[in-house]
Amino acid sequence: MAKILRRLSLRSTRLVWTGFILAAVLLLSCGVGHAAGEAPSTCRHNPISDEGRIAAGDANLYLLVRGADCDAPLMLWLHGGPGGAETPLFRLYDRELENWFLVAYWDQRGAGRSYDPGADTAKLTVEQHLADLKSVINHLRARYGKRKIALAGHSWGSALGLLYAQRHPDDVSVVVGVNQFVSGLGAQQGQYEFVRSRAEALQDDRTLQRLDEIGKPPLSATGELRLQALVDRYGGLFHQRPSFAWAMIAGASRGYAAPWEIPAFIRANEISLSAMEKEIVALDLTTTVRSVKVPVVFMLGRYDRQLEARQAAEYFDVLSAPVKKMIWFEEAAHNIPFEEPERFMAVLKTVLDESAK
Repeated sequence: MAKILRRLSLRSTRLVWTGFILAAVLLLSCGVGHAAGEAPSTCRHNPISDEGRIAAGDANLYLLVRGADCDAPLMLWLHGGPGGAETPLFRLYDRELENWFLVAYWDQRGAGRSYDPGADTAKLTVEQHLADLKSVINHLRARYGKRKIALAGHSWGSALGLLYAQRHPDDVSVVVGVNQFVSGLGAQQGQYEFVRSRAEALQDDRTLQRLDEIGKPPLSATGELRLQALVDRYGGLFHQRPSFAWAMIAGASRGYAAPWEIPAFIRANEISLSAMEKEIVALDLTTTVRSVKVPVVFMLGRYDRQLEARQAAEYFDVLSAPVKKMIWFEEAAHNIPFEEPERFMAVLKTVLDESAK
């Protein structure tokens, strides 16, 4: 369980599900309202508690929408991974956002409750995820009567958000990158350099030996997971490690936990990482997304070495957008929503309030 949130990062959600998720895989068994597949043109009921599936090409994707007021601005959470559905953890730590906004939680193709063991893994691509996201956003805009939607993405999800905003700016009010992804290969190189530097400074021969066994980037998904375990050892994944015992108790007491679903969640994450590893390593936003026509906010953890925060800060400087804001979280590494949840919610509320004006 102590390993779970550990994969809430770009490519590290596998231990997240095996560890913390074994303790707190908070599946959404709170009251279910209208199914997401049922589609009135606008919502007319409060509070909003819609759960179900929507069609996206040949897939049926899981979607949950929660909020106190149908007229509130709508935010879509884009989880990390690929394949690391974060809805349970996000709702455990950051559920208060549902008091202020309509919050949509989408399990991406091949992740969480959207996982289909019989699906063609060749369709787990960046392009397919963008097409799926378009289907989800079209559904949300029609169902809840919204002209624009705020996108908030964590790690891999932050890349998905920027890529989408570049193509479809009229759909998006603001894109928020939480622990912003920049480059797959750059992330691996940053991880490798961080671990080697710390191990040499501490004369940690055992870690240096493991690093040599893993090798230098580019790495396979398996190799990167091994490298990320060393990053975590030195505090680059969590600066403030949450209480997993509390998460387990809170998840069970609030009716979120569904232990029998955990094996499929773990398997989904493994399959997504493997299927997309080459494409993610090759993805580099410094060349593919040089400008967007919507406001952009980066939330960066000062101690993040999973996705080297300094790389994100350098990318921020060259990214062109009508409005840009970079916010540092001084007590967090790669999992800002779970390390500094109170500040994260307060900052995100301010950001979304401003974008709704």
